[in-house]
Amino acid sequence: MRSPTQHLALPFFDDAHRALGERLADWAPQQRVDESDDRRACKEWVALLGAHGWLRYCVPAKHGGALERLDSRALVILRETLAFHSPLADFAFAMQGLGSGAITLAGSPAQQAAYLPAVARGDKIAAFALSEPDAGSDAGAMKTEATCADPTRAEGVFDSYILNGTKTWISNGGIADFYCVFAKTDVAAGTRGITAFIVDAATPGLDTSEHIAVMAPHPLATLKFDQCTIPASAQLGALNGGFKLAMQTLDIFRASVAGAALGMARRALAEAVSHAKQRRMFGQTLADFQLTQARLGEMAALVDAAALLTYRAAWLRDEGEKRGGVRVTMEAAMAKMTATENAQRVIDMALQLHGGLGVKVGMKVESLYRDIRSLRIYEGATEVQQLIIGKSVLQG
Repeated sequence: MRSPTQHLALPFFDDAHRALGERLADWAPQQRVDESDDRRACKEWVALLGAHGWLRYCVPAKHGGALERLDSRALVILRETLAFHSPLADFAFAMQGLGSGAITLAGSPAQQAAYLPAVARGDKIAAFALSEPDAGSDAGAMKTEATCADPTRAEGVFDSYILNGTKTWISNGGIADFYCVFAKTDVAAGTRGITAFIVDAATPGLDTSEHIAVMAPHPLATLKFDQCTIPASAQLGALNGGFKLAMQTLDIFRASVAGAALGMARRALAEAVSHAKQRRMFGQTLADFQLTQARLGEMAALVDAAALLTYRAAWLRDEGEKRGGVRVTMEAAMAKMTATENAQRVIDMALQLHGGLGVKVGMKVESLYRDIRSLRIYEGATEVQQLIIGKSVLQG
């Protein structure tokens, strides 16, 4: 099934975006990846996406990327289209961008040269390690520490750091080649005492063997750092500037999470329409019943409402970048919240229209029902988005 592209005619997009969407809509349905083993499949998707140039949209042009800078509308189009066909393909794409995003934003020239071209080719798998067992939405509560390996050295003059602590719910955990890890360098300073580091997967003292099984299979793991020594050159960005860097990275990709949810919702609607036209009952098709027509109309409106908020957030960020980087935190939060919540409703309605077939393992609506649930939680749960929006409204 080819994903729809009529929405690309909206004024949020230019001709380059439209051409990108059409190319990907042609390419994606032709790919065949066995997703019974999520870890193997994710590696295969990264290799495919890299070989065909799609991962080049995750990094800037000077490091092998397709565009001069990260383009939110391109990311939304890519994630929406990939999620329409395979949420795991979308996941593989998104984690390459999110996992390397901090290097794009704050990496030294040497760090960018060492990692970003390999990410764009699919040669290195990236991961973003922020969450901890007791520090999810409350990042300031993290306990992972990075301490100076030689405490006798002058303050701020380090040859290496020692990492100790635990990260969990880490996407690409156990299959990534490197992790962007956030750790406390000033334990008394809350979010102002967090620094980012690049940690290669083979670094002694890093254990990624504890995998996490979830309802919609994705490669997740708990990372354990036990006297994990990394060079000072692995520091990413400013000392104690890690929290700001993490939030900037998440801001770039938050609208694209909405794009992924939108792709799943569009697929659910397409599946529902197809089933309604074919399913015969009481001498007519399911689509002939007014109740079905009303439900499909509601689904279509939910999809379009989410689409408009998503495209607005992406367009505003891209336009803001041209003017020096205007933040669109509230608009991105609105898009993420609305798209994920609406997609959950649309997919539930699509499953209901399928009747008993809807809960049969192997049916597309059944897998979508499981796939969408996590999007309402990760990269900021719905409740967190509501708080962001509410505070922004109060501030005027």
